Parts: sequence; structure tokens; C-alpha cells
Amino acid sequence: MYPDNFRYTKDHEWIKLDGATGTVGITDYAQHELGDIVYVGLPKKGEHFDAHGVFASVESVKAVSDVYCPVPGTVLEINDALVNSPEKINADPHGEGWLIKLKLDNPAAAKDLLTASQYEDYIKGTEK
Repeated sequence: MYPDNFRYTKDHEWIKLDGATGTVGITDYAQHELGDIVYVGLPKKGEHFDAHGVFASVESVKAVSDVYCPVPGTVLEINDALVNSPEKINADPHGEGWLIKLKLDNPAAAKDLLTASQYEDYIKGTEK
């Protein structure tokens, strides 16, 4: 369920690395917990975020949740498709539901995040 080539946070974000660039989104677990997503607030291109800094908000029928940057970086691109179709996050959280692409300050920082199997173990522990 969780792609092995991604890294994950305990706040339920994922990052897919491609050299010094990272694509970031929320996990399937997060979208499932939120329910139907009706709005996404995204940052502007060029904004810089530290690790654990809030870079977006996701509003569902249940709640509004902050989304945290998994590693430090500068926004290169935002997923404009989510403005009119935020439900893409529910339909494909690890694909078309991505939020931003970052130019990473230090790509090696992602190695400190959870692997897919570590993340799966983590969410199993939170469901008990």
C-alpha cells in the first residue's frame, strides 16, 4: 500500500526523492482519517520551509489539518489541479494527489524519515 521508494513522517506526510527534488503529499492513512477532502491551501512557489514547518492545510468534512514539511526546502511547484479537484487526494494520495515539489536544502535529510515498512508499523501502533 505504501510505496517503498517514498519516505514517511509520523505526521503522515510522504516524500518521493528525485535527486535534489522531492515530491510531497499526505499518506493514504491521513486521507482516510480525514475523510472527504473539500479544500487544500497550498503555499506559493519560492517559499522556503524548515522541516516540520506547516506548508499547507487540508480541509475535509471532518476537520482542517495542517500539513508539515518533511525536510527543509524551497517550493518549486504546486499541484494546481488540487485547487479545483481536492478529492484527487482521496482518490490517489500517493500519485495525482501530491501537494508540492521541493528543491531540497539537503537531500540526505530524508534518510532520517521512516521507510514504508517502518511507517506501516507506526500506523499499526497508533490504531491500537
